[in-house]
Amino acid sequence: MAEITNIRPSFDVSPVVAGLIGASVLVVCVSVTVFVWTCCHQQAEKKHKNPPYKFIHMLKGISIYPETLSNKKKIIKVRRDKDGPGREGGRGNLLVDAAEAGLLGQDKSPKGPSSGSCVDQLPIKVDYNFPKKALVVTIQEAHGLPVMDDQTQGSDPYIKMTILPDKRHRVKTRVLRKTLDPVFDETFTFYGIPYSQLQDLVLHFLVLSFDRFSRDDVIGEVMVPLAGVDPSTGKVQLTRDIIKRNIQKCISRGELQVSLSYQPVAQRMTVVVLKARHLPKMDITGLSGNPYVKVNVYYGRKRIAKKKTHVKKCTLNPVFNESFIYDIPTDLLPDISIEFLVIDFDRTTKNEVVGRLILGAHSVTASGAEHWREVCESPRKPVAKWHSLSEY
Repeated sequence: MAEITNIRPSFDVSPVVAGLIGASVLVVCVSVTVFVWTCCHQQAEKKHKNPPYKFIHMLKGISIYPETLSNKKKIIKVRRDKDGPGREGGRGNLLVDAAEAGLLGQDKSPKGPSSGSCVDQLPIKVDYNFPKKALVVTIQEAHGLPVMDDQTQGSDPYIKMTILPDKRHRVKTRVLRKTLDPVFDETFTFYGIPYSQLQDLVLHFLVLSFDRFSRDDVIGEVMVPLAGVDPSTGKVQLTRDIIKRNIQKCISRGELQVSLSYQPVAQRMTVVVLKARHLPKMDITGLSGNPYVKVNVYYGRKRIAKKKTHVKKCTLNPVFNESFIYDIPTDLLPDISIEFLVIDFDRTTKNEVVGRLILGAHSVTASGAEHWREVCESPRKPVAKWHSLSEY
């Protein structure tokens, strides 16, 4: 019988190779251990550090209207509420730089007289999260708002909120379309606000009606001083009157020079963003801005094209000299509008719209309408003009 022999190969590993393999395994194990320890240590530090200034927005609605609504800087005068006779010698008036205000504020005490007329009431809830050092504000609803659009006999309301005097906290609700009884039910959580500072804060609510082609209509405003409000035991329900007022024109938004030329044979519109001047300082630190221009083309109320220039760093008088070409049939010109948004770029916070210019069918200024008329009546000829920027 044949004998079957199992032959197993033998591996001879030299001590040098074995040592290298062992050292490599040891290095990998140590590296993994150090990486895991570093990650755990960083997580532990984050839990014990005070959270930065930021907010979290909880939305219970259906959809968010995708429009960018800017913050506007003005100065208003806030008079704190005096709820009792013992508060007669309170802190008095607080002069603050407010976002989204147009006039010097009026006395917002619900018991005192007001030069405005009461439009409605705004119910809100105020709470404080002690473990996270967070102020929680819920904007609930409003009823019976006035009609701001005569064509649709309705409004597109939304609310901007600012915590004064710290203007870093600026938020807004979504826009609710075609309603006079909006139900927002939106909660904003602001981290990094010590409880001891609540008495020095004032909540400013500005109720507006959104308008794509002109300045948003101001329905009214609400001032809620947190002096005397104690959310330590739970949510505090507050209801304040919405005070109607007229908005005056704010400080100059600067000027923008643009050139337009239409080629009827090629059916092309050439838009040149030339330069801007006297732009306001949008940074709360007072430093120069970083402006750029966004160009939107609308057919009727539908945006059909969008482009933007490069950002010009640290200047309030930028020179762009950038051109854009759009294919526009001649028969569509009467329904075309070109919107120029001068925007201040900011890496750390949201970009702010400095001002706006509209040329074309929806131009809201006489100079804008005249510029568009000259372009249509002078084909192939570049027409350049300076225009004052309006609020967005």
